[in-house]
Amino acid sequence: MIHPTAIIAPGAQLDSSVRVGPFAVIGEHVSIGPGTTVGPHAVIEGRTEIGSDNQIFQFSSVGAIPQDLKFHGEDSTLKIGDRNKIREFVTIHLGTADGGGVTNVGNDNLFMAYSHVAHDCIVKDHVILANCATLAGHVEIDDYAILGGLSAVHQFARVGCHVMASGGSMIAQDVAPYSIVQGDRATTVGLNLTGLKRRGYTKEALANIKQMYKLVFRSNLKLEEAIEKIQQDFDGAAPEVAIYLSFLQKSERGLAR
Repeated sequence: MIHPTAIIAPGAQLDSSVRVGPFAVIGEHVSIGPGTTVGPHAVIEGRTEIGSDNQIFQFSSVGAIPQDLKFHGEDSTLKIGDRNKIREFVTIHLGTADGGGVTNVGNDNLFMAYSHVAHDCIVKDHVILANCATLAGHVEIDDYAILGGLSAVHQFARVGCHVMASGGSMIAQDVAPYSIVQGDRATTVGLNLTGLKRRGYTKEALANIKQMYKLVFRSNLKLEEAIEKIQQDFDGAAPEVAIYLSFLQKSERGLAR
């Protein structure tokens, strides 16, 4: 299952079912779980932990040191979960000491060609980064978010769950869950209702989301006032309400409004 031209460093831990293509390079601190495939000329290095059933395509670079001038060779890690598709020329980097030392990628994500995940990012589950989408350092991307081609996210910004970012979006502030954003600098232009319906959101949940969205984005309320209104008027135990409130309350960069 390992092509004879592949270079596997002593110390690398590969499950017996891992497939490695021609001229791939795997470093000594790498561990790869069952069912994962590594394509031709891919490079996996650093202290990188990769789960099961991932597809790592040709010419991708996984686990390289950060593109951060403050990085001075300290031990740091990249953790990748299960069933991710990492396409051609994707780059995913290790963490840094300033960011907790770990870059985290969850499960069932698709990283299209030339997309980039920088140091200390957190990418959760079922995320899609289209071609050339770029995450700066310390970015957080929540479940089911989709970033269109040639979009970029500023360092320390967060993108909420079920967000749709149009191609070419330049995201400089936090994007609230369930939203659609576009433009330079990206602003919120609506709700990702089609995506939410596909994910099985009920009419009641969609109604809550619409009303919360109106309070935050279509009223004259300050963000703090909108949060207080949501707390007063909505059932905080409803999952969509709890998610929305938690995201808004933790925002440090402000919302892309």
